[in-house]
Amino acid sequence: MATTTDTKTYKFNHSMIRVKDPKASVKFYEFLGMSVVKHLQFPEAKFDLYFLGYDGPAALSRGNSTFDRQGLIELTHNYGTEDDPNYKVNTGNAEPHRGFGHVCVAVDHIQAACQRLEDAGYRFQKRLADGRMKHIAFALDPDGYWVEIISKRIGSKGADDPEEQNVETDPKTYRMNHTMIRVKDNEKSLKFYQDVLGMTLFRTSEQPSAKFNLYFLGYPGDKGAPENGFTADYEGLLELTWNYGTEKDADFKYHDGNSEPQGFGHICVSVDNLDAACQRFESLNVNWKKRLTDGRMKNVAFVLDPDGYWVEIVQNERFAGKENF
Repeated sequence: MATTTDTKTYKFNHSMIRVKDPKASVKFYEFLGMSVVKHLQFPEAKFDLYFLGYDGPAALSRGNSTFDRQGLIELTHNYGTEDDPNYKVNTGNAEPHRGFGHVCVAVDHIQAACQRLEDAGYRFQKRLADGRMKHIAFALDPDGYWVEIISKRIGSKGADDPEEQNVETDPKTYRMNHTMIRVKDNEKSLKFYQDVLGMTLFRTSEQPSAKFNLYFLGYPGDKGAPENGFTADYEGLLELTWNYGTEKDADFKYHDGNSEPQGFGHICVSVDNLDAACQRFESLNVNWKKRLTDGRMKNVAFVLDPDGYWVEIVQNERFAGKENF
C-alpha cells in the first residue's frame, strides 16, 4: 500500500442517518432497489449499522467491497428505539434544526417510479405533479427523511413528459445520486470540499430569483467529470445548498445532526492510505472531531467541515487488501 495519498483515488463512500426501526427502513431502501452490502453488529454498544447500495448489473460500484464504493447509505440503529413511542429523528428540514436536506435517487422512468412508491403506500413530501417543478419529487422514508426522485433521462419533463407515460420502472437500474446539505458560506465550503477533500465541482445551479445556489461536487474517478453538466447518471455526489446572505449573519448556524435532536450523522470519504491522508489533513490544519489515535476505533477518523458537519475518513479496502471490519 502506498505511503502517500492521492485525492484522485478518494470516493464519497456513504451518508449516515439514524433510524428508528431498521426493519422498516431496510425494507424501504430495498424497495428502491438497494441491497444490504454489509451489516455490522455491535451488541456490546447496543447499535447496528446497515450499509445499503445498488449492486445490480448497471450499478457503477457493483461487486466492490463496502468501502470501495460510492453512493451508499448507512443506517444506524440504536437498540430499543423501535419500541419507544416517543423516539423521533430530526430530518434536518424543520426549523430550528435545519441542516441536512435529503438523499437523492435517480431513476429510469420517473412517473412510473413515483407511482410504484405511492402504490406501495409510501408518503411524499412533494409529488411529481405538485408545484412548479414537475421534474422532481420528494418521497418520505419511514422516519420522514426526504428522498428526492429525479430522472436519469436527459431532458425529461417529469410529470409533463409523454415519453414517461405507460412505461415500467426497474429499480435495479436506479442510482444513489447525491446527498444534500445546507451550508452557511459557499466560498468556505467549496474550498474545503475541493482543496481539502479533493472533490471536483461538477455543476453549479444559480437561482438568483429564489436567492440560493446549488453546487454539485464529486470524485470523477474512471467515469470522469460530466462534459455537458448532466449529473443525474452519477452516484455519490454531494450537493451544497447555499441561501444568499447566511454568510453575513454572525449568529447563523446550521444543525449538524449530531447534537440533539439527532438524525443525520455524517458523510464518509474512503481513501487510498488512511495514515497518509490523515497526515495530509493535519498539514492543512483541518478541525478534527476524532483523530485516528483517539478512542478505541483506530481505523476511522472524523474531520469537521466549515459548518461542523462530520466527515468520516476510512480506508478503501481495495488498497489495503483486507476488510476494515
